[in-house]
Amino acid sequence: MNRIAEFEKVSFNEFLSAWTKIFSDTTEKQVKEIYDSIIIPYRATKGSAGYDFFSPVDFVISSGQTILLPTGIRIKIEEGWFLGVFPKSGLGFKYRLQLDNTVGIIDSDYYYSDNEGHIFVKITNDSKTLKELSVKKSQSICQGILLSFGITYSDEATGIRNGGLGSTTK
Repeated sequence: MNRIAEFEKVSFNEFLSAWTKIFSDTTEKQVKEIYDSIIIPYRATKGSAGYDFFSPVDFVISSGQTILLPTGIRIKIEEGWFLGVFPKSGLGFKYRLQLDNTVGIIDSDYYYSDNEGHIFVKITNDSKTLKELSVKKSQSICQGILLSFGITYSDEATGIRNGGLGSTTK
């Protein structure tokens, strides 16, 4: 196995800023409690490809609803690799739980962005049977898989990333 990356927490100030933009009714003390309980992603078994990401809070989403969650996590990855973020198989199967961008792509240079490479997940309960999804704090909600990639012989990319969600086209 290649050891090419390391998960870390973002700073408390980054997490506080991101969290209160989305959940404005949360106090700084509450955000600090959430931040202190963030779990660094890990593999559940020796044979697991995916690193589980865990919910920082309890939440419920009904069929058709979406939630955007700052994870408080960033990842330092060697060049030539990226982190693909995928739904958890069980939640996808039972609730049609989907990541709104289908698969999140976390590039190695995202780590150096102004937001510290903070990974967010936006998930939708797309259940056609009107099932409500109840997630508990510290429950696994998605998984990240480290993947290598290649580039073309003629590649001359020189741009520098600052941000996520379409930042390379701004």
